[in-house]
Amino acid sequence: MGDILRSTVAGTEVAAASDRFRSVNPACLDELVAEVALADADTFTAAARAARTAQREWADVPAPVRGRVIANIGRLVEANFDALAALVTREVGKTLAEARGEVQEIVDTCDFFLGEGRRLYGQTVPSEMRDKQLFTFRVPAGVVAVVTAGNFPVAVPSWYLIPALLCGNAVVWKPAEYAAACADALATLMRRAGVPDGVLDVVYAGGDATYAGLEQSLGAGLIDKIGFTGSTAVGEQVGALAGRHLQTPCLELGGKNPMVVTEEADLELAVEGALFAGFGTAGQRCTSLGTAIVHESVHDEFVTRLDAAVRAARVGDPTDPRVLYGPMMNQRFAERYEEYLGWIGKHHSVVGSTSTGRIGPDNPREGFIGDPEAGLFYHPVVVLGVRPEDQLFRHETFGPIIGVTTYATLAEAIELADLPGYGLSAAIYTTDPATAFTFRRATRAGMVSVNNSTSGAEAHLPFGGNGRSGNGSRQSGFWVLDQFTRWQSMNWDYSGRLQRAQMDTASIEPDLTYRLS
Repeated sequence: MGDILRSTVAGTEVAAASDRFRSVNPACLDELVAEVALADADTFTAAARAARTAQREWADVPAPVRGRVIANIGRLVEANFDALAALVTREVGKTLAEARGEVQEIVDTCDFFLGEGRRLYGQTVPSEMRDKQLFTFRVPAGVVAVVTAGNFPVAVPSWYLIPALLCGNAVVWKPAEYAAACADALATLMRRAGVPDGVLDVVYAGGDATYAGLEQSLGAGLIDKIGFTGSTAVGEQVGALAGRHLQTPCLELGGKNPMVVTEEADLELAVEGALFAGFGTAGQRCTSLGTAIVHESVHDEFVTRLDAAVRAARVGDPTDPRVLYGPMMNQRFAERYEEYLGWIGKHHSVVGSTSTGRIGPDNPREGFIGDPEAGLFYHPVVVLGVRPEDQLFRHETFGPIIGVTTYATLAEAIELADLPGYGLSAAIYTTDPATAFTFRRATRAGMVSVNNSTSGAEAHLPFGGNGRSGNGSRQSGFWVLDQFTRWQSMNWDYSGRLQRAQMDTASIEPDLTYRLS
């Protein structure tokens, strides 16, 4: 039996709730990872109120000292590296290699931000008046509500939590219920690293209760910023709610990420990139490959190579190092993925495996590792003949499925890449610098990869999308500081008299009629 996880308010667990969620190992559905007591909207609001109180004192802690707390988090995560990675694999089904990469992302994020406590720079600005000085300061946003998905149960939350805490904010974090044990582990490490009670509280709640809690807390003036990672549909609701309170949330939403394969591309490299981008984490990434847009002259060879690579990929037990991907994270995602499979039409052809759908004794996958009946394992699917009007082309498909279509000119490829209306990540495989930079300049994607996967982020590079993928906000690197701080200006007039800007400004009279003879 797993532990019962409860929400915290001011660092103290709240009374048990009547609603429970069972977080199970998706690779072994009989294994309970944790039982989660789901909170209501009032608990969320209570946590926000406690955060409001705790934030004032935390903001008074000197920023370099807060940076030391971030350093402590990084060292504690390193000390617990293997245990945290194993928990990620156990609770959401990621391969151990990917889980270790996710934990490393936390360490990298801490290593970057531990020094930002000494670099929360303002500026001294020259005044148009004598005996007057102008200054700017970064100040904390206040209380930040963070709502995250579970496909990156510890890495993506760290992109919010670490810079938000560094900047002097208090955080109410609502993780995905199916990744509650991972959230509890990360929050525990952060508290042990020196984050005070009330500065970070975790609220486990369902979607409706979370929305109601956000609405209630915003109405009471308890939340100053929302960070949300999840679907575009829910992100639109969160954005509308924040907008009614004159707030701009940080939204990191879905993607239908294209990969353009040009006529001069290294096809072996392109196939390797498509395999990882399309099927890593069982395709359950916002940056997963959506559609490969392949030049018509190399389409057939690319498909032949991709088909062979996908068929050879090992699926199954995520603890086995030979496995490319494991199970779907949760029953809800498995059911939704089966809906996406229903979008395969008569004009499509499917390659990459012996079948589609859930893997089992009656629907086997060659080379499967482990017991397919134990978990939520699905065949990888490559759909050929995808058209711009297809649902498979226009909508995010969260699972191990990619589409393939063709193009004739680069302009056509760019149009196809942007057509679904997302704008998170895009890749192009080419050996021509002019083609790479033309694509970079023309695409709406917030992140562009050349000869690399659509998936993959580094802690010091801005992460985020446009269009249906987000509202232009960025995470990671120093760019994220603008999400969790507000600019404050100050003017200090020591002239001893009132000096009115734009009215009492000294002027020098030029002779603008002068001309050289």
